Amino acid sequence: MTPELVLLLLAGFATGFINAVAGGGSALTIPLLTIMSDANIANGTNRVPVLFANLAGLAAYQRGDSVPWSKVKVLLPPVLAGAGLGAWVATRISPDGMQRVFAVVLLLVAVSAVVNTKQWLEEAPPRLGPAGRAIAFFLIGFYGGFVQIGVGILLLTALVLGSGFSMLRGNGAKVVIIGTYTLVALPFYFWAGHVDLGLGVVLAFGFSSGAYLAARLAVSKGSVWARWVLVVAAVGAAIRMMFT
Repeated sequence: MTPELVLLLLAGFATGFINAVAGGGSALTIPLLTIMSDANIANGTNRVPVLFANLAGLAAYQRGDSVPWSKVKVLLPPVLAGAGLGAWVATRISPDGMQRVFAVVLLLVAVSAVVNTKQWLEEAPPRLGPAGRAIAFFLIGFYGGFVQIGVGILLLTALVLGSGFSMLRGNGAKVVIIGTYTLVALPFYFWAGHVDLGLGVVLAFGFSSGAYLAARLAVSKGSVWARWVLVVAAVGAAIRMMFT
């Protein structure tokens, strides 16, 4: 295995770990994939390990009884609709402008996680009504299908602050949602020729092992630990997006 592939495997492990409890980890792997191919192929190829990592994370959260299935299933239709549209658009235009706008959102999420501690750690009544949730999760699905980087942070914000989930159960819901919409988005990238399956498989090994370990730690250590991973990941992803 070449040094570049070893680096990609290690970056995949770190990305899977970060994504399983927060989000923004793909900001580590997308630049590496871009060096090895181009931006469009990097955006598509990254979906392969994302799918496998979320399946691994789901297995760990399910073992800890931290997946709120009854609440998640009503969120899937708008997310899937948005993801399909976002993936279709992504195969036709550049995501650079959206990344810079989203960098500001990431910083706001990090501030919220620090200031509104109680809201991130405990379940609470949902702030969004049915219509508001449908719109929010459609837009998140669109962003995830379009770019993917940092979508986990957006989802956690909508699940925890908008829908009343605890941080732990929000992470359980997040891996279900991302894994499901990736099944919808990935075929668009295959059809457009934007997937390097070889690189995707290498990353999948790293993503999956990192995601499973992080999910097990999140279940055993609780929400406080995961919240600080969220803060660090959000700030790091925002800085990366601002200067690329």
